[in-house]
Amino acid sequence: MLSQVIGLSRHFTEESLRAYLMARSTRLPTGCLVVRGYGGRRGVHQKLAGRAWAHVAAYAVFVGGYRPDLEVRHDCGVPDCIEPTHLRQLSHADNCRERQQRPTCRNGHDRESDPTTGRFRKVCRRCNNDAQRRWRERRAAEVAAARAGYRP
Repeated sequence: MLSQVIGLSRHFTEESLRAYLMARSTRLPTGCLVVRGYGGRRGVHQKLAGRAWAHVAAYAVFVGGYRPDLEVRHDCGVPDCIEPTHLRQLSHADNCRERQQRPTCRNGHDRESDPTTGRFRKVCRRCNNDAQRRWRERRAAEVAAARAGYRP
């Protein structure tokens, strides 16, 4: 069954992969079992155990009955969660149908809905304003450094 997981290193057995996943994960107060993968970013899908997605490997090991033609979905909405009760397999069409836009951005700000489409905006206005402010400050510092170095 583990041979069907794309990108999974071949040296893993079910027991060793289960121990590996549990050693790299922590339990959140929300009940999610969050895994720490190769990247340092939190809140994104994690790769580990070769080049396999952690949630797919966790489904194959903890739940069983993994079918490679179906996608593994997080019911909790946390992309780096590997809690077996939060994972299930769906077809791609069903996964797209059930996907919902979150009403808050990744920093917790409320999103506004676009009046023309009725969907949430991709970028939160507050986060966008903060990013633009940081860019303007960096740009002003670069200009000030260039002017200080200029000698006519």
